[in-house]
Amino acid sequence: MLQKQRFAIIFILTLFALPAAAQTHTGAPKSTAPKTAPASTSQPGSIGARVEQYLRNLYAWGPSFDVKVAPGKQSPVQDLLEVPVTVTNAGQSDTAIVYVTKDGNFMLRGDLSDMSKDPLADTRSKLIPGNSPSKGPLNAKVTIIEFADFECPSCRELDRILRDYLPKHPEIRFVYKDFPLTNLHPWAMTAAIAGQCTYQQKPAAFWKIHDEIFDDQDVISPSNVWDKMIDLGMQLNLNMTKFRACMADPATKQIVEKTIAEGHNLKITATPTFFVNARRVVGPDQPFLEQYVQYETSLH
Repeated sequence: MLQKQRFAIIFILTLFALPAAAQTHTGAPKSTAPKTAPASTSQPGSIGARVEQYLRNLYAWGPSFDVKVAPGKQSPVQDLLEVPVTVTNAGQSDTAIVYVTKDGNFMLRGDLSDMSKDPLADTRSKLIPGNSPSKGPLNAKVTIIEFADFECPSCRELDRILRDYLPKHPEIRFVYKDFPLTNLHPWAMTAAIAGQCTYQQKPAAFWKIHDEIFDDQDVISPSNVWDKMIDLGMQLNLNMTKFRACMADPATKQIVEKTIAEGHNLKITATPTFFVNARRVVGPDQPFLEQYVQYETSLH
């Protein structure tokens, strides 16, 4: 599938292990990268300067890469500093955390986990099923919450997996959250609004328009999306006066923007991203889906 070009894919994959199957976006401003030899963003001899020099050498970040190393702060581990590193190139930007010993001699890349705490507690607290479209029992032992974009090909792939998988597991609750990548997909927001308007008027019909949009993904375009959504509303026997008014109402877009904000709070940058009882999966990854469901089922 088409994936947006990233400026430092080796660095990002190393730190975050982001699957290539997912649709991603950064929404970063245009680069202000220097055109001459890179200058350190930290005082010579400081830990920040050593981090920058080391990463530039490791990943071959030349003059076109703007590397900013923020001042380190104390991490939960006494001898480690938490150091944010931001890299910008060709209009794309990303920030990651590295951990550095206080003497500046050793660096760790990856996540620092506190094993005295529930590793899923923070994610679980940010997942809000709320009034989003859902199917399956409210008291389900396994809840899957998906953040998706109707224009995203990988989301369509996951949808096809779930269409086969969920009917075999009626004990699972599935919740759908809109997360249109508007900087990549020009008609995704309109489709999300149509889904919301369908759900508000006839909740059971949401899943029909949900499936139809994914099925018609290849023939929907920015120029015809409004007409396509109106046609789908008519096929679902919706009250079209109310449906059109809902589609044009700014309050409906605000509902979609609220779920986008929920996704940002969970640091979602790719679609589809879904959570199986708070365990994150990025991309249409059926093996992980089955693994996590089987694990949660075995606990009960």
